[in-house]
Amino acid sequence: MTGLPITERPSPNHDARPAGQAVDILLLHYTGMESGAAALARMCNPEAKVSAHYCVEEDGRVFQLVGEDRRAWHAGLARWQGAEDINARSVGIEIVNPGHEFGYRPFPAAQMASVTALAQGILARHAIPAARVLGHSDVAPLRKEDPGELFDWPGLAAEGIGLWPAPDAPADDILPADAVPAALTEVGYGFIDKDPAAVIRAFQRRYRPAAVTGEADTETRQRLSALLALLKENASG
Repeated sequence: MTGLPITERPSPNHDARPAGQAVDILLLHYTGMESGAAALARMCNPEAKVSAHYCVEEDGRVFQLVGEDRRAWHAGLARWQGAEDINARSVGIEIVNPGHEFGYRPFPAAQMASVTALAQGILARHAIPAARVLGHSDVAPLRKEDPGELFDWPGLAAEGIGLWPAPDAPADDILPADAVPAALTEVGYGFIDKDPAAVIRAFQRRYRPAAVTGEADTETRQRLSALLALLKENASG
């Protein structure tokens, strides 16, 4: 991470990754607390039993709480492509933002610049596919909304971090409504059997943020079709 200053703020909340487990997910969160200081204090409190590898303040300052070789405790009850111990296989970044509960707002340019540089360094150190750069709401759609509909996923994708599908899919390629659950499962989403609308909302927060409705409308199905095409292209390329 040349050129990106990082302040050590060690957290006691971590343990060993399972033997032989590679890191193959980069998981992005917002802190969802009233201040960055409060979030750091909580992640360093042994009684809280939560942490992340990094925390990025709104002014761009970066703190490292847990070494990337250790399992930080940030994902909670989560699932992606059938895997459930997401903490075991991920590096987690907490991005300071009050979140939906305390006044959700856009992520400042200085903060996003640091997130971009930090993520690029992580991706250089671990074999994380672009399709496995995820938000907390992707892996925990029944519980979480972060980093939310204001997060600049397209900007990250333009810097080689994650995927962002082309805006349109041909009309004859748009998924029918009854194919949406299977398509979301193919992308990687879990819990579709528990609450389909919640999973659709998670997809919309990520890929169609203008209207997070939980309904598989035409534009949502168009975006899902485009993502499936991009995933296939990415896998074959």
